[in-house]
Order: sequence, then C-alpha cells, then structure tokens
Amino acid sequence: MTPKTRGYLFAFLAICIFAGQDAITKYLGDRYPALFITMIRFWAFALFVFCFAASSPGGVRGAIQTRRPWLQITRGLLLVAEIVIIVFSYVHAGLAMSQSIFQATPLIITVLSIPLLGETVGWRRGMAVMVGMIGVLVIINPIDVHFDLSLLLPLAAAVLFALYSIATRAVSHEDSAVTSLFYAGVAGAVAISMIGPLYWTDVQPSDWFALAALCVCGTLSHYFLIRAYGLLPAAEVQPVTYFQLVLNVIIAVVLFNEIVTLNMIAGAAIVVGAGLFTIWREHQLAKRS
Repeated sequence: MTPKTRGYLFAFLAICIFAGQDAITKYLGDRYPALFITMIRFWAFALFVFCFAASSPGGVRGAIQTRRPWLQITRGLLLVAEIVIIVFSYVHAGLAMSQSIFQATPLIITVLSIPLLGETVGWRRGMAVMVGMIGVLVIINPIDVHFDLSLLLPLAAAVLFALYSIATRAVSHEDSAVTSLFYAGVAGAVAISMIGPLYWTDVQPSDWFALAALCVCGTLSHYFLIRAYGLLPAAEVQPVTYFQLVLNVIIAVVLFNEIVTLNMIAGAAIVVGAGLFTIWREHQLAKRS
C-alpha cells in the first residue's frame, strides 16, 4: 500500500468516526447538558494530546514551548466554544441541517483570512464565496414560515471554527503541529472545566457506554486525521471530509427520523461545490507560489 493510499484510508476512517461521534453527540445532547458532554469529551481529548505530545520528539516540555502563548490559548477557547454550540445545534436544529450549514466553514475561512491574515482573495474565490453563501440561504430557507433562530446555531459554530482555523494558520508559522494540538486540547479542557461542573448530571447506567464511545471516537478520529495529514497535502484531505455530510444525513434520517428537504439537498450541494472550488483554487495558488 502506497503512502498516498494509506493517507486516504486514514482520512476515510477519521471521517467515518467523526460521523459516528456526531451521532453519539446528538443522542447524548438530547439527554444531558451540552456543557457537561463537552467537558467529558475534552477531558478525554486532553489526555490524548498529552500522551501524543509525550511520545513526540521533545516530549511534553517541547510541546508546551510556544512563541504565541495567548493565541494558542485563544485557539483552545474557540474550539471548546464551537463544540458547545454545535451540540446545542444538533439538539435544536437537527443533525442533518447543522452539518449542511457547517459545510460553509471553508468559505468563511476564505472571507476572514482577508482582514485577519492579510491574504488576497481573487475574483474566482470571491465568486465561490458568494455562491456558497447563497447555498446557505437555500438550506435555511429564511422566507419559509418554518424558519427559526435555531438555524443560526450551526452558522455560529461554523464562524467559531473558521476563527479557530485562522488562528491555527497564524501559529503554524512559528509553532509545531504537536504544540498546536497540545494547546487546543489542554486549554480547551481547562476552560470547560471551569464551567462544566456546574452542569454535572448523573449519567444513566445505560448511557455510560455511549459516553465512553464518544471519548474513544474523539481520540481515534483525531489520531487518524493526524496520520492522514502526515501522508497527504491538506488540499487532498479536505475534499474527503465532505463525505461526512453524506454519512451524517444518512444517520439523521435512519436513527433520528429527521426529514431532509429538497432545499437542504440543493443548498448543501451548492455549498460543497463552492467549498471544493475554493480549496482547489487555494491549492493551485500555493503550487504557483
């Protein structure tokens, strides 16, 4: 098996596990507070990144060393806030709807990279962003009588994750990937531990397996994604992640009896198409430079 084939295999495994993780999150989110679920999930994530850093060159001491400590901590805060909101979104807006809107994240990153990173966006990517935003409007269908503010939750989560990604780009020029992963897990775990205990809830015996599975999925998905990025360029990994939308829609319909409307399908197709074009265009520009 070639390194590229193994990279795609790791990416596919990560996406499948992420989809399962979302299903478990939706199940638990209907029964327990979002802050409580996120806290348990980040405790497991922090343990994973600590062990990962310990096994990396330089160990934990090397992972802690950063030239941008405040920005690294901010990344952890953004990530934990995004996860809390996406849990709320799965509960109130639905899994399929939330994931459809969340696919606009690459487009939001493109827009935010202009003022925050000073990047230049040409007319092609600018048009792709506009088309993608039209796709988001098609998904949420604001002129329909069924529109409600809960549909803004996945959009807020997408903006937070876009800010997290922008911050990750900013620190990547000075810190290693191990350092960035370490701070995302540990800073997020510390932050959520200051609030999460206030929402501590007794877990039903039948739900302990689901909670444990959520922690295992969170660990394995990040591990496989790290392996994928170690074997493939980001521009080749990102398109694979759109397969998660298909899996989540199937899970939402089969397990949670959610209804997928034509406007959701059409809007998601527009958003994914615009996102893929944006990723391809960025890859082409990076090759030229």
